[in-house]
Amino acid sequence: MIKVKERTSCKYNEPKVELHLHLDGAIRLQTIIDVARQRKIQLEAKNVDQLAKFVTCEKPSSLTEVLAKFSQYMYVIAGDREAIKTIAHDLVEDKAKEGVIYFEARYSPHLLANSMVDPIPWNQEQGDLTPSDVVHLVNEGFKKGEQDFGVKVRSILCCMRHMPVQTMTLNKRCNHLLSTNDPVLKTIWIDTAKLPMQKCGSFPTTKKLLTSPASASTHKKMHAHILKDFTKVRNAIELLKAERIGHGYRTLEDQELYKELLKKKIHFETCPISSRLTGACKPDFTKHPVIRLKEDKANFSLNTDDPLIFQSTLYTDYEVAEKYMNFTEEDFMKVNLNAARSCFLPPEEKEELIRKLCLSYGVEGRFST
Repeated sequence: MIKVKERTSCKYNEPKVELHLHLDGAIRLQTIIDVARQRKIQLEAKNVDQLAKFVTCEKPSSLTEVLAKFSQYMYVIAGDREAIKTIAHDLVEDKAKEGVIYFEARYSPHLLANSMVDPIPWNQEQGDLTPSDVVHLVNEGFKKGEQDFGVKVRSILCCMRHMPVQTMTLNKRCNHLLSTNDPVLKTIWIDTAKLPMQKCGSFPTTKKLLTSPASASTHKKMHAHILKDFTKVRNAIELLKAERIGHGYRTLEDQELYKELLKKKIHFETCPISSRLTGACKPDFTKHPVIRLKEDKANFSLNTDDPLIFQSTLYTDYEVAEKYMNFTEEDFMKVNLNAARSCFLPPEEKEELIRKLCLSYGVEGRFST
């Protein structure tokens, strides 16, 4: 096993768990440069520093502006088998450097494919890489990373609610993985942030698919980055049986809903730096919703979201929480145990993860899932 270590100014250097992390938003700048060179793809940028100007976000902007950054580099990676395995393996190494012992990485196989997907993303030409192939390749990279760096990793397959055909194929893929015991995590992610809400409608076909008996064994979560329609959050929890909410800061504006989420112990996957740069929260970290979640003893975790775009690490998000939100070592310990208890691992593996954290933290007593 390869040992990796990274320095940090954050005082919390204990083992960590991360639940909200996009594979396609966590690619190394150098990898993009290298793959472009290998595939003979012309980039405007000649080196890492130049590329960073195109694909990263330094000042608070909007979710739309941040999502536009992906079009600056995804065409380099998508459709290339070796590149997809590489970014998965690299991510495990990067998380090991941050002290992460378990993480769940999400991605849409369709956005990395160039065959059996309509439309073909990123202006690629028709190829022979299907969404199923993508899942296999990512899983290969993760398995190799697990062996090399001792970090446990599972995948969340993402579907967009305005694309019911994609939802259907991913749902079938998840059920297939469940039946074959493939180590990729069997989940469906309900994404509400890829299109402006006024363009999304109700999408009854997607709703029918995700509430069908065929999807009952599949873990689900909801992405609620800048969502203002709280009815959709309620529907995700009550009808789709979503167990976690990505971001979810605006739910604090509806006190009835917020109290319901607290009562049901729905997990909030918070991403401090991301929330500031995407405009999901006000730029002042001392007034961030995470402070209220901490005060209310909510079930939440700290995550990076898209570390490539925000040029961040889990350490920098922890530094923000420590400096501006008065997080203590005990607070960091709690959010990591929250993440472990709310992860999508099978019960036995989840229990083992919790025990591992408790042993590291020196916490006495028995902790069950």
